[in-house]
Amino acid sequence: MTIEQQDLPITRDALEFRSTNGDGYDSAQFNRVYQQYVDQWAATRAILWARIVYHDPIQNSRQAVQSQSDSLLPYAFLDYLKSEDWLFDFPLVLTLTEIHLNYPTDFKGYICPIGYRNQSPEYLFMLAKESLTADWQHSIIQSMRSLMQYSELFLSYHRQHRQIELLEHIIQRVGHQLRNPLGLIALYAETLCRERPETPKYEYAAVIRETVQGLLTHLTELIYCGKSSQLKMTLCDLRSLIVESLKVLQPTMDQKHLQVQYPQSSLLMSMDRVQMKQVFDNLLSNAIDFSPECSTVTIEWTVFQGEVLIQISDQGRGLSPEDLQKVFNPFYSRRTGGTGLGLTIAKKVISDHEGSIWAQNNPQGGARFSLTMPRDRATVPDLLREAER
Repeated sequence: MTIEQQDLPITRDALEFRSTNGDGYDSAQFNRVYQQYVDQWAATRAILWARIVYHDPIQNSRQAVQSQSDSLLPYAFLDYLKSEDWLFDFPLVLTLTEIHLNYPTDFKGYICPIGYRNQSPEYLFMLAKESLTADWQHSIIQSMRSLMQYSELFLSYHRQHRQIELLEHIIQRVGHQLRNPLGLIALYAETLCRERPETPKYEYAAVIRETVQGLLTHLTELIYCGKSSQLKMTLCDLRSLIVESLKVLQPTMDQKHLQVQYPQSSLLMSMDRVQMKQVFDNLLSNAIDFSPECSTVTIEWTVFQGEVLIQISDQGRGLSPEDLQKVFNPFYSRRTGGTGLGLTIAKKVISDHEGSIWAQNNPQGGARFSLTMPRDRATVPDLLREAER
């Protein structure tokens, strides 16, 4: 008796956890994946009944899914299996062990533990017609390993979503608390600016006025970034947006003798220009800050059928394992004086644009930040010009 590989593919599409009403990550979608696994196993001729008991991170409760083959099993027997009266020992995680069923039956029971949370075991249980071969057991363990990877990714996405919600709340609260005193300072600075231009007071007041106006602008942008429902989509040239971000960073680039390489071709994309400008400001600032002297920062983009891939790479020391896990977490920063909010906001903005962003290390050294945007938001300029004619 053999078994075909039953693994479900773990793809980027599989990690689209948002619910249709936009309220967050959908527990039903998470549970549906577990159900698909037990359905696949019950559809084979060797497995009579399969059940997975697991922890749902959204509901924060213990859940179970099961599936039965065409063979009819007595209700009393199924109730016995669900009662866990047979669960005396808990073997090692991700090992498949045959267990003794204290029930008059010739069927074989197998358990594959997957965790132990809140003093409650999580596991796969299978009822088979006869003993499973080594091929069967290996395939089941590999399938459960894939399912655990999916669960960890889901839990990671769920945590990030909760952190972003917390960040939005902080942004709104702090933003509104700062606006009033900044507005008052701007008012007094404007009053002082009525002095004669040649007086020192006028120069000082003008500096204060310009500084406060800059702070108010950035504060407005920050508050704006915390509201996904306020995207103002316009057609923007990606190359021009990046060039604009680089202009502000030019003094640092000159001081460190850095080169920045980017495509010379334009790419028009539908985006919220203010928010995406802040994303590139942050990504390019990080790349330049962590770049060694006389090195190169590379910006690339590729248009695929379904999406546009944008990558920003540096030749610095790269990202540590801790960085790779926490780089998008609120208040995590390796930069001196950094707030740890830039990359979290960038992730939120990209998510609002229905895209994705992730970090990795380059094989040749340095860090790389990649982000994707839906393809239907990008348009080749030449085609637009032809349409306008």
